[in-house]
Amino acid sequence: MAWRSSERRSFFPWERRGGLFRRLGLYRLRPLLAVGLAVTLLIVMVVRERDAAGVRRTRSILLDVREALDAYLADHQGRCPESFAALADYGAFQGPPRDAWGNPLTLVCPGSQPGEAYVLMSAGPDGMAGGLDRIE
Repeated sequence: MAWRSSERRSFFPWERRGGLFRRLGLYRLRPLLAVGLAVTLLIVMVVRERDAAGVRRTRSILLDVREALDAYLADHQGRCPESFAALADYGAFQGPPRDAWGNPLTLVCPGSQPGEAYVLMSAGPDGMAGGLDRIE
């Protein structure tokens, strides 16, 4: 019986017929591609967590400044302070308070809404006042 070249043969999954990677000799790059994908995913996760940590830290700073500001307003019959320096006796911060990205906080007194005594906000990571990523 002569050997037929067109004979069908069963392949196990690890005996693939070739494919583009094997034909181009790139099958050795698969582990490198997997590691590259894992590293890229890790970098994306670290960047997102860093941004989220900055938001959490800024909210904590805003809460501290709000406590000092509320104490100031209670002691001064609801009058707003001239600057953040006037709040130094009421809070544990030195100089004007800054958010997690180093931008100064913004105090609008009286607030823009009826019944609002003040608006205290951070410009957010981009530092642009009134941007969509501001933190109030």
